[in-house]
Amino acid sequence: MTYFLSFQLLNPFWYLSAGILLFKAYALVDAAFRRDDAYRAADKKSKAFWLVVLGLAFGFDLLFGANFIGSFLTLIGLVAAIVYMVDVRPAIQSLTGGRANDPINRALRSLGLRGGGRQRW
Repeated sequence: MTYFLSFQLLNPFWYLSAGILLFKAYALVDAAFRRDDAYRAADKKSKAFWLVVLGLAFGFDLLFGANFIGSFLTLIGLVAAIVYMVDVRPAIQSLTGGRANDPINRALRSLGLRGGGRQRW
């Protein structure tokens, strides 16, 4: 068992597969937190479309593994996530004012760590 784990941790393809899985998860969470009307205003596909596509891409990788060499579905899902991050996300950000509606940014502003460049306490 330890031989298997040590082999997997030394395998660079394992890190690449984990990176692909995390990238798809980030794209899915980002698509879920964006407003529905921003997709229509940016003249892109609907929020439901992107959630289904990115959810299927992430789900297939969770079920079958993110094997980018042998799995054609992993590559299709990776292309979909890249298209979302490169084309759709910047268009929505330009309409909604960047990261102003991001929940992480709101939490940091409430702590005084964003907005104005100095801490409030």
